[in-house]
Amino acid sequence: MKVPQNLINKYNTPVPRYTSYPPANFFSSEFNSDDYSEWLKQSNDEATQNISIYIHIPFCPKICHFCGCNTHLTRDTNKMQVYVEALKKEILMVKNHLNPNRKVSQVHWGGGTPNSLPIEMVEGIMQVIHNNFTFIEKPEIAMECHPALLNETYIEKLVELKFNRFSLGIQDFKQEVLDNVNRDAPTIPIEELVKMIRSYKNTSVNFDFIYGLPFQDEESFSETINKAISLSPDRLVTFSYAHVPWVKKAQKILETRGLPEADKKLAMFEAGFKLLTENGYNAIGLDHFAKPTDELDIAFKNRTLHRNFQGYCTRETTGQVYAFGATGISQLDSAYAQNVKDTNTYVQLINEGKLTIEKGYVLSRSQKIIRHVINEVMCNYYISWEEAAQMFQASVAELKSTINYDEASLNQFVSEGLLSYTDDEMIVSDSGKFFVRNIAASLDPGMKNATQKFSKAL
Repeated sequence: MKVPQNLINKYNTPVPRYTSYPPANFFSSEFNSDDYSEWLKQSNDEATQNISIYIHIPFCPKICHFCGCNTHLTRDTNKMQVYVEALKKEILMVKNHLNPNRKVSQVHWGGGTPNSLPIEMVEGIMQVIHNNFTFIEKPEIAMECHPALLNETYIEKLVELKFNRFSLGIQDFKQEVLDNVNRDAPTIPIEELVKMIRSYKNTSVNFDFIYGLPFQDEESFSETINKAISLSPDRLVTFSYAHVPWVKKAQKILETRGLPEADKKLAMFEAGFKLLTENGYNAIGLDHFAKPTDELDIAFKNRTLHRNFQGYCTRETTGQVYAFGATGISQLDSAYAQNVKDTNTYVQLINEGKLTIEKGYVLSRSQKIIRHVINEVMCNYYISWEEAAQMFQASVAELKSTINYDEASLNQFVSEGLLSYTDDEMIVSDSGKFFVRNIAASLDPGMKNATQKFSKAL
């Protein structure tokens, strides 16, 4: 599918990624730890009862130039141990506010580089979780892994700790690309790592790639995706590189090495999209691809796909997100709360018996409506106004007056073949999926006078 150049030029503008609504750069420092404590208690009475746990490990032995995450360069295991002990204390502090009858449906480890921790430290955190929470029958327990730091022993131990999904951050198979973004290549070939993981029952493998980096082009990225297809991961993600040097100054290095223009970047995505969809994968949301038997694809077909800061998920495994560790963002039904980013400050506050909230946000009923509409558009490319109205016990007219429902804007998208709509529903077309962030932003009343900075759509 070739996207017209005029649409690329028109819609390659800064818009939110909408991993939350409102986006994280709307959070306020007026929201503090006392507020979080109150909303933790309130979360027990919210509609979504499942608990989703996010563990943030900020440490990396080497910082990749493309990284937009909160990371801390270290190989000091003593520093790691101090952090891990604080994180375990935070889990217990938050647990005391939660109804013990609620169950964990998802545990996700992100970073940073979670598998830079010695496995004994991972085990210590997981023991605290398993000893203090009950789980649904088939929870998803996942870790984002740097392949360069994986080996057979580490994989075996993770499986013993009940990890069942491994996300391998490959980023690119081309050595020149990895060298120029300061990322180590795996010492064990990816195909051998996949074989090790799959030697255990009920384990799934994801591959993560980034497009839009220096020394990538359509041909080289196609070679990377073809190699990935040959290894048959259960899911595959092609992340668009988000250039935000005002947040991450290290990204400026990439400007000197030649970042691809928007049209070349989109050509990489289109090439990957074509290869994957012609070889047994279905496109999910913005950037995910899954086999037809995968629960993500089943959820997408049933229009029950969901999304949070950790990525796409099903409504069975998702829940209110309780984040632990420096910079972790909890996504409760009615409030968001972000921990302090500095690891030393985080450890100090936790050891003083304090929660470490730096900023957050309390959602109004109107914002929950907007969040639902944007989530449906971003995840399922579809919104039924009647279904949404029933969910919020409102009229369709109230819903449309709450969001930025502007028929002139919608008709522009229709004329460009990006969506169709009636009084009852709205459907994003196949072409419109490339511009779904722009479509979502058009429905967002918060974008009318927004002063925050965002990455570009493409």
